[in-house]
Amino acid sequence: MNTFPSDITPLAAELRERLAAAGGLPFAEFMAACLYHPQYGYYMTPRERIGKAGDFFTSTSVHAVFGRLVARQLMQMSELLGGDIFQVVEQGAGEGHLALDILETLASEAPELYARLTYTLIEVGPASRDRQARTLAAHAARVAWCAADEWRIDAGCFLSNELVDAFPVHVVEKQSGELREVYVAARADGTFGEELRGPSTPALTEHFKWLGVAPVEGNRAEANLAAPVWMRQVGERIGRGFVITIDYGYPAAELYALHRRTGTLLCYRQHQADDDPYTAVGEKDITTHVDFTALQQAGDEAGLTTLWFGEQYRFLLGLGFFEELLRLQACCADEREARALRMTLKNLILPEQGMGETFKVLVQGKGVGAPALHCARPISSIPMTGLAAL
Repeated sequence: MNTFPSDITPLAAELRERLAAAGGLPFAEFMAACLYHPQYGYYMTPRERIGKAGDFFTSTSVHAVFGRLVARQLMQMSELLGGDIFQVVEQGAGEGHLALDILETLASEAPELYARLTYTLIEVGPASRDRQARTLAAHAARVAWCAADEWRIDAGCFLSNELVDAFPVHVVEKQSGELREVYVAARADGTFGEELRGPSTPALTEHFKWLGVAPVEGNRAEANLAAPVWMRQVGERIGRGFVITIDYGYPAAELYALHRRTGTLLCYRQHQADDDPYTAVGEKDITTHVDFTALQQAGDEAGLTTLWFGEQYRFLLGLGFFEELLRLQACCADEREARALRMTLKNLILPEQGMGETFKVLVQGKGVGAPALHCARPISSIPMTGLAAL
């Protein structure tokens, strides 16, 4: 990939000037501007991003059962911690649907916990904050907002769902045994082009040494240098408690495997995926798969112990997905409604054309020992009555 057409968006015009003045920028800086430019960034401007009218679906936009099951894991975590307070901090809450489903569930199923709960959202976009406030208006007494460097958990859980995949990444290639980095440059004809140069920072080489895995010869890959830094900061801000990270991704050995020759970078706009971040600049999402090995290693360094890691379908099954399916199905007016429900919920657990396997869940703990979490319930112990219904 050498040159690409660039849509005439306000951000594209500004970036062309910036790139021309700087002589090119690492892809990580280009991606950061596309997503988080204060005036034109994808996540900073008012727009429909999630759901049928947006650009992509998330687990929380599929059905409220996702948040309900997460809430039940939070209930157990509260019991394990004991004490009079339980703090939940969620970063990158989108439209606020996960927070709403969790709070609704706790209010109805665990009112005592709900009464002593504080739910804090970290959100960089002012437009998203406004939408979240409207979504969560019924729970205003329990909800607050703060900046990324203002929160602390004394006892509770830090939660994120599809956050880390939107961190800006460095794009690299291994050429003749050397690590080369993708820079974005402005061409005279108005297009954006790529150039391979030496690494913009020694941190890139150090990252792969620390990780113990690196791209193979001839392969393109992404390096999310921000993710380990973020995870260390999360661990340092927790006294006692848990971290739940939900996102699509792989362990490092799979993420940088030989067959993944072009990396994992994808863009989403109006539910169409492409691998060209140089069109509709600022108007579409740019994501990459998460390196869960890096998150676990960084967490270890900050005192976070990995308590459970696995596919989303295993996480949801352990928390009672089938039992919840049967309960909801019993409330349906007729078989047509029940069938529609099953078709919807399948998206949360099916491995192909669904979110069940590509999405992973990492649960870490600090100062909590090694509890048997509900989400880790073996599949062999789960009543499979609902399986036939699917």
